[in-house]
Amino acid sequence: MTWALFWEWFIKSLILVFTLLIGFGYLTYYERRFLARIQVRVGPNRAGPYGLMQWMADAVKLIFKEELTPSRVYKLVFFFAPVVTMVPSIVIAAVIPWGTSFQLGGRTINLYLADINVGVIYLMSIASIAVYGIVMAGWASNNKYAMMGGLRSSAQMISYELTLGLMFVVAILMGNSMSLVGIVEAQKDMWFVMLQPVGYLLFFIATLAEVNRHPFDMPEAEQELTAGYHTEYSGMKFALFFMAEYQKMIVVSMIGATLFLGGYREFWFLKDTFLSVDRAWFLGPFYLFAKVFILLGIMIWVRASWPRIRYDRLMSFGWKILIPVSLAVVFITAAGILLAEMYSSLWMWMVPVLSLVVGLIAVVVIYRDLRRKAYARA
Repeated sequence: MTWALFWEWFIKSLILVFTLLIGFGYLTYYERRFLARIQVRVGPNRAGPYGLMQWMADAVKLIFKEELTPSRVYKLVFFFAPVVTMVPSIVIAAVIPWGTSFQLGGRTINLYLADINVGVIYLMSIASIAVYGIVMAGWASNNKYAMMGGLRSSAQMISYELTLGLMFVVAILMGNSMSLVGIVEAQKDMWFVMLQPVGYLLFFIATLAEVNRHPFDMPEAEQELTAGYHTEYSGMKFALFFMAEYQKMIVVSMIGATLFLGGYREFWFLKDTFLSVDRAWFLGPFYLFAKVFILLGIMIWVRASWPRIRYDRLMSFGWKILIPVSLAVVFITAAGILLAEMYSSLWMWMVPVLSLVVGLIAVVVIYRDLRRKAYARA
C-alpha cells in the first residue's frame, strides 16, 4: 500500500467520522425545530443565530455534568457499554457510497471509503452488534428497569431484523449485486422504490424499530422503565448513547436512500441533463444529503404523530404481520425478475401491483384485529 493510498483512506475516514459527529449535533437541532413547528412552538432560538449553536451548548453541558456511577454496578461492562453502542453506528457507514469519483493529481478518488462485494452482508453484521451495548448497559446497571430495557431491545432487534434482512434481499435481487455501489448504479434508469414501494415501507418500519425510534422506543419507555437501559447513566456516558441513536438515524437513512432511492444518483429523468451525476460528480453527495434530510424529517414527523405501541402488540406486529408480508414481497420480487428474464420485461410491473395487494391485505387484517379487540373490551 502506497502512502498516497494511505492518506486517501485516512482523509476520507476523517471526513466520514466528523460528518457523522457534526451531523448528530445538527440532527438534534433539526428535530427540535421540526417538532416545535408541528406542535406550534418556537423551539431553540437563543444559542447562536436561529439557535444553530444549541447543540454545542448541550455538548458543553454534558461534558461538565457530573458522572454518577452506582456502587453496585459491574463497572467494567458499565463503562464499555456506551462505547460498544456508539462505535458500530460510525463503522457501519464505511461501505455507503457518497458519489462516483473524480480526478485529482493524476489519481482517481472514489467518493466512498470501501466498495466490497458483500457490502450488504457487512451492513447486516455491523447493525447486529449495536444491540450488545444496550444489553450490556442494562445488565451491568444492576437495576431491574435497566435490565428490562436491555431485554426488550434484544427481543425487538431479533424480531424486526428478520424483516430488515428480507428487505436487504429484495434490494439484492433487484440490483443483482451485494455491492452498494452496484445497487446504486442499477438504479440509473429507475429507483427500486418505484418497483417495490411496499418493500421500502417495510424497510422503513423495520429501521424505526432497529434504532428504537417512536413508536418502537419501548426499551427506553419513561412511563414504564424510567428511561430503560440508560437509567443509571449520566454525563458523557449518557451522551454516547444519545449520539449512537441519532447517528444510527443518519446511517439507516443513508442505507434506505442507497438501497431504494437511488443513493447518490439523480432522478432518472435527469440522467442525460447537466444535472446528471455522470457530468457533475459533486452533485452526488448533494443528492444523497437531500434524500437523507427528507427521510430524517419523516422519522421526526412519525415521532410527533404516533403514540407508543404497547410491547405485546409491538412484538405481535413484527412476527404476525411484517415477517409474512416480507416473505411474500421477496417471493413476488424473485418471481417477477424470473418471469421478466424468461418472457418480457412487462412482467416486472406485476411486482409493485401484487406487492400493493399484499400490503392492502395486511392493512385489512390489522384493522379487523383492532376492531375485534375494541369490541371485546366494550
